Formats: sequence, structure tokens, C-alpha cells
Amino acid sequence: MSENPKDALHLSGVKRSYRQGGNQLDILRGVDFTLRAGEAVALIAPSGAGKSTLLHVAGLLEKPDAGDVVVGARSTAALSDAGRTSLRRSAIGFVYQFHHLLPEFSARENVMLPQMIGGLDRGEAGVRADELLSYLGLAERKSHRPAELSGGEQQRVAIARAVANAPHVLLADEPTGNLDPKTADHVFDTLMALVRATGLGALVATHNLDLAARMDRRITLRDGLVAEL
Repeated sequence: MSENPKDALHLSGVKRSYRQGGNQLDILRGVDFTLRAGEAVALIAPSGAGKSTLLHVAGLLEKPDAGDVVVGARSTAALSDAGRTSLRRSAIGFVYQFHHLLPEFSARENVMLPQMIGGLDRGEAGVRADELLSYLGLAERKSHRPAELSGGEQQRVAIARAVANAPHVLLADEPTGNLDPKTADHVFDTLMALVRATGLGALVATHNLDLAARMDRRITLRDGLVAEL
């Protein structure tokens, strides 16, 4: 187990396989990987290499067949499903290629909801949502619903929602994939500013090599293992 308080996420000997027909597909074959607090790591790998599986396991959406996922300083190997869900809600944020905002709620309400699910009252959640949206340059847009926002604004709201509960870890899967280059650059700058300001660790799967080059480290998946680039 990783005991380093500067580690946001640590995967130790993680294995994950699937059955397809009569065959076993070994996707992760003993992954060892550490994401430090306050750093952004780019995950670059071709389709089918296991990027989604790695993100799902790291995000506690899937349980590994072997090995351990340590979030902060907490091992998850012996946690129940309820325990994993609770830890995921409080300690891990997710940003996807599509924003997945709830269309019937305003930007502010979308950022409030995960906090209220986590136990904050409406007033506290609203204060935190206002602070985040203001930091991300969306103070004047907080009452707008997703359909009234541009693609870049929607994705910035999604980032605010992902960090609303002050997680240790942010997992992002092609967060700028649907955006034009200028907007993608702005959203990426927003993401990096949050990493630096809050000290969370970000693992970002991307095919954008220009953005990957601006992160602290770059990794890939080779034969089911993480390798540094």
C-alpha cells in the first residue's frame, strides 16, 4: 500500500480480465501506478489498449480481479460495494468527453447536486457552487441551463461539478474531445488551474498530444501494464 500522504491515487498489482465467448481477455496484467497530489498525468494509448478499464478501476466503478486501489491513504481492497460507492462520491471526480449535465437544472444546481447527495445542506452547497463557478469564469452564467451554454461553458460546469466535493482524484476521459482547438485550450487551462490551486491529482486520457505535452507526466498502456512516455 502507498503510505505517502502526497499520493492521491496508487494502483498496486491491479489485474482485470473479461470473458468473451470462451476466451479470457487479460486487459490489465498487474498495473502499478502512482498519481501524486497536485500533478496532472496524461494517459495516451490506442483504442483497445485498456484506457477505459484503467479509468473505471481507478475510479472504483469496477473492482479489480487482483491488486489494490488506494485513494488518498485508504485501501479499497476490502471495502464493500457500499463503501466503495461512498468513497467514490467523496474522493473521486469524473469528467467525460460529453458533459452529462442534467438539462432541467441550472449550472449552479448541477454543481450543487453532488454536494447535497454528499450530505451538505442547500445553503452550503450553493455557496460552494458559486465559488467554483466564479473561479471558472462562469459567475454570470450560473442561472443558465446547459442548453443555453456554449460547449466550453458546459464542460467548465462539468469540471466544477466534478470537484464540488473536493476530491483527492480527478479522472478525465477525453475532456476536450468535443471542442474546437481554442475552446479546448481554454478548458484545459481551467483544468490545470484547478489542479494547481486545490492539490488534487488528475489522470487525463487524451489523444491531444499538444495538451498531453503540457501535463506533468505522460503514460501509456503496453501489454496490460503502465509505462512512462
